[in-house]
Amino acid sequence: MSLYQIEAGTAQHIGDRARQNDRTALFGGARAPGYMMAVLADGISGGSLASEQALHTSKQLFDEFSAGDVPDLQLVADLLRAIIDEVHTIIKMNPIAAHSEPQTTLVLLVLTPAGQAIWAHVGDSRLYLFSNSQCALRTSDATYVEHLIHSDKLAPAAARKHRHSKLLNNSVGGHLKQPVLCIGTREDLQAGDAFLLCSDGLWQFFTDAELAAVIAKNTPRQAAEMLINKARERAAGRGDNCSMAIVKLVKPRAAAPAYTVQKMGSAV
Repeated sequence: MSLYQIEAGTAQHIGDRARQNDRTALFGGARAPGYMMAVLADGISGGSLASEQALHTSKQLFDEFSAGDVPDLQLVADLLRAIIDEVHTIIKMNPIAAHSEPQTTLVLLVLTPAGQAIWAHVGDSRLYLFSNSQCALRTSDATYVEHLIHSDKLAPAAARKHRHSKLLNNSVGGHLKQPVLCIGTREDLQAGDAFLLCSDGLWQFFTDAELAAVIAKNTPRQAAEMLINKARERAAGRGDNCSMAIVKLVKPRAAAPAYTVQKMGSAV
């Protein structure tokens, strides 16, 4: 018997921008029964071209993915790397890229039928893992500040004051450098765990504890509606595109009792 069932959904709001550059989707494995993928991409420049390409390539390669008889996280990690490499290459080859240099952040999450999760991300869109109303982890935003701290060995205080500290240092599609891919895994998933993939138009308005509480107490649809409404309120007319994918692991519903219809005897 399965230890959990999956409840999932996606949601978007254009915010106070002229157009929606975020893209998000959920996919089932065409050749990998029991696998699912969640994708979220936030186009940084060049409109939605890069984020659209991220979704298209993710679905195409996931449809081609054959998992084999035994789930293997290394195979899935190779898939995630292949998706990001291909998205990066295709975006750079697009003729439009020579003028507008489209780029995107990207978060990918795959759940296996063996109770495992593996994810990869590039840029400042985030993945959160919640466990029983607590934030168990969230991905690093890979901003230029972190680059200055870890690569240039600047002190955190000095890095935050650096004149380029607000620049995004990591993205898919940029011409100056290859995207830096960060991969994480979680095994022994159980009912009560939940994942949130979201763009910075959402997470900048919430604490980790707030996100954990809303997602724990609501269905994905209800949680998405509440978070978007509160983000719009807190943005006060200056909000970015706001997008998310929510994946909740819940206890299996009890099976309905089996009834046997019997022929009634004659009334006396």
